[in-house]
Amino acid sequence: MQKTFIGPHLRRLRRERGETQAQMARTLGISTSYVNLLENNERSVSVPVLLKLMEAYGVDWRAVTEDEGATRLADLRAVLQDPLFEDGRPDLPELRAALDHSPALLESFLTLYRAFQSATEQLGSAEPGAGARLVAPPEAAVHDVFRRHRNHFPELERAAAAFWERPPPPDEIYGHAKRRLRDRLGIATRLVPVEELPDALRFFDEARGEILLSQALDHPNRVFQLIHVAGLVQHRDLLDRLLDRFGIADAQGAARCRVELANYFAAAVLMPYDTFLEEARASKYDMDHIATRFGVSFEQACHRATTLSRDGAQGVPFFFLRVDKAGNVTKRFNATSFHLAEHGGACPRLDVHTSFRTPGRIVPQFVEMPDRSQFFVFARTVDRPTFARHTQDIRLAVAMGCAIEHAGEIGYAEGFRVAGAQMTPVGINCRICPRANCDQRAHHAAILARPVDARRRGATRYDG
Repeated sequence: MQKTFIGPHLRRLRRERGETQAQMARTLGISTSYVNLLENNERSVSVPVLLKLMEAYGVDWRAVTEDEGATRLADLRAVLQDPLFEDGRPDLPELRAALDHSPALLESFLTLYRAFQSATEQLGSAEPGAGARLVAPPEAAVHDVFRRHRNHFPELERAAAAFWERPPPPDEIYGHAKRRLRDRLGIATRLVPVEELPDALRFFDEARGEILLSQALDHPNRVFQLIHVAGLVQHRDLLDRLLDRFGIADAQGAARCRVELANYFAAAVLMPYDTFLEEARASKYDMDHIATRFGVSFEQACHRATTLSRDGAQGVPFFFLRVDKAGNVTKRFNATSFHLAEHGGACPRLDVHTSFRTPGRIVPQFVEMPDRSQFFVFARTVDRPTFARHTQDIRLAVAMGCAIEHAGEIGYAEGFRVAGAQMTPVGINCRICPRANCDQRAHHAAILARPVDARRRGATRYDG
């Protein structure tokens, strides 16, 4: 059985209640020395002590046993790639020791760094006198929530598993979903011409109890939108509880998170966890095959593959990145140590950008980050709904990546010699990438940039 260490959580709980270790020991019926050992992660917590914690302090056991160490370690390593820390960068053992003994301090450090990033980004883009507010975008709060939970929400998985009394075959789900919405929730569904919803793909009219679906949606996305609304309505209380637990203060961030949680629920209904994991392993993560098997889109299948983090039944941990033709990141999910940029575009060396040249084809790539961590990435374009003749070719590109040690589990890596594969050097993005001589650099790093030498012209005008 895996040991559970709760030191930082226990210390924070005790301090929040203004108790000494001796007072907590009396409450839990254990010795003061044992409390000290627990707080310093020198002993794992036993089930009786955990139950007593729940009874005496009224805390959810998940709040004290949730392991965020791997995610926070990845976040710290990514932040410390900033040139600002070049002269005093701690090594991996130091970071792990800090996580064990000073998690609150490190959390404050990450918060401060994100504020610094936001200030740098907004001050750099604000017009003089605009008075830009240093507020993180809603997507940043959502990304942080999903990353802290490793893109996996057991409560939503359980709700999704109970959605159908008897799961219908993929080609009958649309009709079953419409009937379920009508019979269980009193919600009708109507497919309408594009002209009736000129600027939307779906609208849920709560007052009339009706869902309007645009004819611009293809079949998989019509199904997805129906299940999404069912999740919003049927599991409103569950979503409220999750949002309260996440503590997103910003109203826009909370609203965006609700949408993404409903998306998660819909994906879990359409692609049940165990069946999806089995199919993914059997097909070696052939996303086109998986999409056909479950009657979903390629992008939806990729999303689902990032959520396979259930203890004892994990899939390959992926990051997911979606970009437009200009290189803007329009969606991101991450279950790996690969750090995705929170501002601006992705690294131009990633072949997700070049996949626009070969629409619909998988583009594989081996990449290496500045910290020498290596990943296998595959990218492909996806089409968006077309509203009219002048909106043709609304195409995006998605990239899926995993740590190099998982490449053998991915069919798209077959035919490549993984050991010693040719690596493309990449970074987070140009703003904080330390690769000064990169021939794709778009601008100087924000801080500690190499001074300009008028006598020299390097690969780019920033390498001079």
